[in-house]
Order: sequence, then C-alpha cells, then structure tokens
Amino acid sequence: MVNDTTAGEVAGWADSRITAVIELDGGEVGSVHRVDLADDRRVVVKTADTDLRTEAKMLAHLRSEGGLRVPDVYHVTPDLLVMEFVAGESTVTPAVERDLADRLAALHATEADQFGFPFDTLTGAYRQPNPWTDGWATFFGDERLGYAASRAREDGELPPDLAERIDDLAADLPALLDHDPTPSLVHGDVWSANVLTGGESVQVFLDPACYYADPEVELAYAEWTEVAGDAFFERYRERAGADSGYDDRKHVYQLYPLVTHVRHFGEAYLEPLEATLDTLGY
Repeated sequence: MVNDTTAGEVAGWADSRITAVIELDGGEVGSVHRVDLADDRRVVVKTADTDLRTEAKMLAHLRSEGGLRVPDVYHVTPDLLVMEFVAGESTVTPAVERDLADRLAALHATEADQFGFPFDTLTGAYRQPNPWTDGWATFFGDERLGYAASRAREDGELPPDLAERIDDLAADLPALLDHDPTPSLVHGDVWSANVLTGGESVQVFLDPACYYADPEVELAYAEWTEVAGDAFFERYRERAGADSGYDDRKHVYQLYPLVTHVRHFGEAYLEPLEATLDTLGY
C-alpha cells in the first residue's frame, strides 16, 4: 500500500481525492502502484530509496532525443515519481517482437560523438557511471563490466576467483571489441516487465538505464532476457543491419547484466555467470 505521507503528497499534487490504490507488477526496486483519483484520472505512483529524479530525467531524454514511447512524468521528488498510467501487459508475440525491433532500431539511430551520457544513471538500485569516453572497449571495461564486478566483489557477492576471471577478460576487451561501433542511444533494460504491450505493438517502455553505447549491448540483453527472438532479429537486421561477430560479442555483453544480477539477487546468477565465462574461454 501507499503510505499516508505518499498518499497525502499525491492528493496534494493532484488536488483530488484518492479513491483506489492497486499494486502493480514491476517494482524490482521500490514499489509501483496505480492510483485512481476522484476526478477520474489514473496515475502511476512509484516510490523508492533511489533518487527518482534520475529516472524522470532518463525518461525525458529517451522521449526528446530518441523519440521513444515512455510515460509522461507529472510530478517528481527524490523519493516519489508520478507518471502517466498506460494500460498494457507483458505478452511478447512475434508481431510484438517486430514492433520492438522497429522502435529500438529507431532509438539506436540517435547517436553521439562519445560513449557515456550527460549524467550518471541507474541500473536497478545501482549507479551507472557515464563519463564521456572516446573508446568503446575502454568505456565498457571501466564503467560497466569492471565497475560492476569491483562493486559486487566489495559487496561480498562475487567470489574472488570469478572476479579475477572477469579481470582477465577485461584486459582483452580491446581485442574482443574491435569492431568500432558508433555511440548509440540505448534504453538499457529491455525485458518483458519493462515493455508494456497491447495487440501487436509496444505501448510504452518503462524503467530505463540509458546511455550511449554499442547498440549490440541492447540486443544482447534483450536476447538474454528472452524478449528478443528470431522475429525480432530478422526485423532489426532489416532496419539497422548487423555487424559480423555479434554472436561472439553478445556473450561479452551479457556478462554485465549477469554481474549486476549477482549484486541484486545473489548466488542464483553465479552459475550462469561462470558458464558464460567458460563459453568465452576465461
């Protein structure tokens, strides 16, 4: 339930009485509710321990710069986010996959001169540092994989032997990621709970972790979360093309979400992390 303080703040912002509060799925960090108001408006209310102003700024960037369908933000404070309610579900059919491919290909066409982002973002509860960086292998090694592995080891979640294997791979990233990608805007957390669907299309994207990256990081993550299958990749390649070597690089890119999942959820993700390192020969 929404506590009394939050309810009072929402009612004060809306200048309307709350008539119903319904918990929604997808609150991996914090809680998410639909709030019905006496004037017949419906909004989504999110509370969290992280600074929700960062999420609001990410949503604004994805909309203004990338043209992505995201909820309107109505009100934000560090611990409260009030957004547009969009009806939908998380069912992903081949038709939805094709629409998802169209939308991500268009998003990835938004480019920058360097890798990074205007401000640090979040993946779940954790900070994503985004200093503007010329080289992709350097950025991915220092600010994504290496940073996450170091924090996970400090947290006591990543065993030292796996951390050392990741360090060995990170040292080879200039050779493993030598395909010279263009910095492209990515959503950063595309999985079924963050893609509201309806009919044969995506209605809205939620909970971004965006930055300018090799767009293959988005493809690798969407494939890992099983929201992107054959229909997705066939359409995406029609729209945006494909660099040779993706089938090898995707395993490198999937290490980052595996490490962040180890940080968030613990040892359940250690086995697939180790298996991916085995696949890569590290």
